[in-house]
Amino acid sequence: MSAPSRPRLLRVARIVQRSPQMRRITLSGADLAGFPGGCEGAHIKLLFPAVAGEAPALPGMGERGPVWPADAPRPHVRTYTVARHDPQACELDVDIVLHGDDGPASRWAATARPGDPLGLAGPAGPPLFQPQAERFVLIGDPSSYALLCAVIAQLPAQARVDALLEVPDAGEILDLPPHPCLHARWFSRDGAPAAPSRRLLDALRAMPWPTGQRLSVTLAGETAQVVAIRDFLAREREVPRSMMYAVPYWKETWDEDRYHEERHRIMDAFEEAAA
Repeated sequence: MSAPSRPRLLRVARIVQRSPQMRRITLSGADLAGFPGGCEGAHIKLLFPAVAGEAPALPGMGERGPVWPADAPRPHVRTYTVARHDPQACELDVDIVLHGDDGPASRWAATARPGDPLGLAGPAGPPLFQPQAERFVLIGDPSSYALLCAVIAQLPAQARVDALLEVPDAGEILDLPPHPCLHARWFSRDGAPAAPSRRLLDALRAMPWPTGQRLSVTLAGETAQVVAIRDFLAREREVPRSMMYAVPYWKETWDEDRYHEERHRIMDAFEEAAA
């Protein structure tokens, strides 16, 4: 994916409650013009206002990264995924999970109204899947719905697709895009914590494993689960790390400010092993 594009100031066009814990926020505005097409599933940075109701400060782009205005409070920056982009309507959708905590993203999404301002930077991120593969395994949770749906929508009709998804409870199960060779399985934690869950890993261990086929894995979600599944696939199923998109999206009980450095450490170690 190309380098991140300039930061943009957008506004909420509409809000849809997709499930009890997920809201889809549609953003629009003239500043969205020129946003790269075909970026569903890519990473973006959302810039949440430091002061409720005020437009967030946007950084300039310097040689070493963003340069923030010295005379304005810095917004809260969180990483999300493009769920839908419609260049003709000049709209972009983002799905935000309502964690029930006081984090800046969840708090903003729970009270957002049409017209509210929000900053956006990106897109960026690694390839979502390896198109030369013959079979695809997708693994995730509500935080990675947009990613997994974007992959399913791009896969050829004849490709075998196995999707394993874990949700906090059955009320968070959502429809996936139609695909003639999609085999999806859902697992509910029934309110239990995410980090210690082994439902996805156990299901992966029990799944008949293809032989003689090139396999692409797209994996994202809670850190402890992503690392355990990634290591199982690399060591016990011998999936080349170059054939895996394996990104920890969040860590239970940690906000993104605290988690930022650990996420980079995990990703750097994974990329070094793939080299």
